Amino acid sequence: MPSIAVILAAYNGSTWIQEQVESIFAQQGVDVTLFVSVDVSTDGTEALVERMAAADHRIVVLPHGQRFGGAAPNFYRLVRDVDFAAFDYIALADQDDIWLNNKLGRACNVLAAAGADAYSSNATAFWPDGRRMLIKKSQPQVKWDFLFEAAGPGCTYVLSRKLALDIQHCLMSKWDEVQTVGLHDWLFYAYARANGYRWVIDNFSAILYRQHAHNQVGVNAGLKAFLHRFTKVVSGWGVTQAAKIAYMAGVADDPFVSRWSGGSRAGLLCLGLHFYQCRRRHRDQVFFLLSCVLLSILGKREP
Repeated sequence: MPSIAVILAAYNGSTWIQEQVESIFAQQGVDVTLFVSVDVSTDGTEALVERMAAADHRIVVLPHGQRFGGAAPNFYRLVRDVDFAAFDYIALADQDDIWLNNKLGRACNVLAAAGADAYSSNATAFWPDGRRMLIKKSQPQVKWDFLFEAAGPGCTYVLSRKLALDIQHCLMSKWDEVQTVGLHDWLFYAYARANGYRWVIDNFSAILYRQHAHNQVGVNAGLKAFLHRFTKVVSGWGVTQAAKIAYMAGVADDPFVSRWSGGSRAGLLCLGLHFYQCRRRHRDQVFFLLSCVLLSILGKREP
């Protein structure tokens, strides 16, 4: 069976983490070891995962006491500190989802069949009131989408050992710089694509993606999500992050990137003209074009 290191970043997750861990160990056809890193919490999450680890040798808890302030720095810590050498694949997990029992097995089969190094998929969002919604991320990849969006929720990612070790080396060599990148799943996808790794986005959902009031990044749907996204656009956050990710991924000097990464009005307008190469979904391509035009008019860039 393929051996998989599952890395899980937790914070105040005592309400949900046990159900998530149970679903991780219910995976069929794979051999799983779970590594858990807990951001300093106030709800007893540290004590809970210690009890779980004492009862199951497949759970490895990284030393407590660090304050990360977000999921991305916590995942960076996991990638830096976990030894991936003995595993075939590395998978990312949030603390509050539920995995169907074929999630990892299907990912391994798809990767093997495609000769690919990375896998992600669609996800099924669910709410406490029973609502469910398919989150479709499997639109065809385009030339530069990796600089402007993730491959989907990071909790669907499964990476080959070779890619994971390469990302690990990148993070360790640029440790201070990576702390300014706010979305780990976006960065990992960009690094893989920019460095010639093949990434498969599966038109399938084997994960129940829990939505609640404390999601750091949830489903991009509804007026509240749109306003949050719009605020980030006009602040220049997205372009700033894309430039940082391009640097981390090693493509900052590409003529396409250098044209807009400085944030000039002409550069942003030029970027907008490449909207069809920068997002996968047609609706997002239109929004991307309008965002570039608006940002060029406002002339704002997040520092």
